[in-house]
Amino acid sequence: MSVRAIGEGRDLRAFVDVAWRVHADDPRWVSPPREAVASALDRRKHPFHRHSDVHCFIAERHGRPVGRIAAIVNRRHNAVHGERVGFFGLFECEDDRDAAAALVDAAAERLRAEGLTSMRGPMSFSTNEEIQAPGVLIDGFDRAPMIAMPYNPPRYAALLEDAGFRKCVDLLAYGIDEPEPHGRLRRAAALAAKRLGTSRITLRPLDFRRLDREIRAIKSIYDSAWSENWGFVPMTDDEFAHAAKAFRPVVERDLSLIAEADGEPVGFSLVLPDLNQALKRLPRGRLFPFGFLTLLRYRRSIDAFRIITLGLKPGYRNRGIDALLYLKMWEIGARKGYKHAEASWILESNRDMCNALEKLGARVEKRYRIYERPL
Repeated sequence: MSVRAIGEGRDLRAFVDVAWRVHADDPRWVSPPREAVASALDRRKHPFHRHSDVHCFIAERHGRPVGRIAAIVNRRHNAVHGERVGFFGLFECEDDRDAAAALVDAAAERLRAEGLTSMRGPMSFSTNEEIQAPGVLIDGFDRAPMIAMPYNPPRYAALLEDAGFRKCVDLLAYGIDEPEPHGRLRRAAALAAKRLGTSRITLRPLDFRRLDREIRAIKSIYDSAWSENWGFVPMTDDEFAHAAKAFRPVVERDLSLIAEADGEPVGFSLVLPDLNQALKRLPRGRLFPFGFLTLLRYRRSIDAFRIITLGLKPGYRNRGIDALLYLKMWEIGARKGYKHAEASWILESNRDMCNALEKLGARVEKRYRIYERPL
């Protein structure tokens, strides 16, 4: 068994292919399209590589790939938080303790060479990226993964813990199956509307005809709303524009809302239909040449959505605006035929958000864990 660093071209394709080898017989696993993963790893295409480094490794046993890992040097994170932490991500491995340990050791050696003192993950590549959300699934294996959320078999937690990792923080996914908005939500929204005044707070869908203006408004809200969150690093303008371009063709436009106070954007929600219901039907995870047609065909039958982001500027929290957003999304989603929603991911320490969702009748469906170990 050996571990080797991989480069561009054929090596990069081999790295992407590892996930399909590892999960070939797992009916619940759904991956992003191969093209999306390869594009994210392309140093010429993804703006993350302009300020940070990603080093990829494959483990092979008798020449057959059995696992992969990426060692990530996120310089912006360390500059913002005053840390010397390295990250790992895109981790996949067969039920092979030695291979997992060898992959972790290879990533650790690369990070240690950068003068870093601890290793945290999985992150692919950061808390901002949606190649795949952070964390290892540790609870909720009976539910299919939502779009851009990770899925892994139960063994992953044990493989990482055997390699010396311990819990850093847990992330939660809340599910909502109620066909009608909970009475408490309606009362909270009514009270908020009365207290705020209908002329002061307005909710509107994203205006894709003026997308540049909308992106600037959302970035301003995003940076201020998440500024105190664990692990948050403001995105560069290039990163935000890249993410907006990726989301534009798939975002659920009717449910992605802007909250305005006297005409000033102060909050927003970003919602994606659960494209995993269609992506799992792609032949070998490829969009081209014919997978895109399959995606379009099955997208019409999607019956769930993911609330990927909902945030308010600090001065507008705890005033009921979140209740107004949730109620609006719930009512529109029901009219469009959606039967299930997931709000993910949410830090377990974010009690304001957790309490708000629990008051709606939402419940924790899945739990993901970010691990850490010293270098």
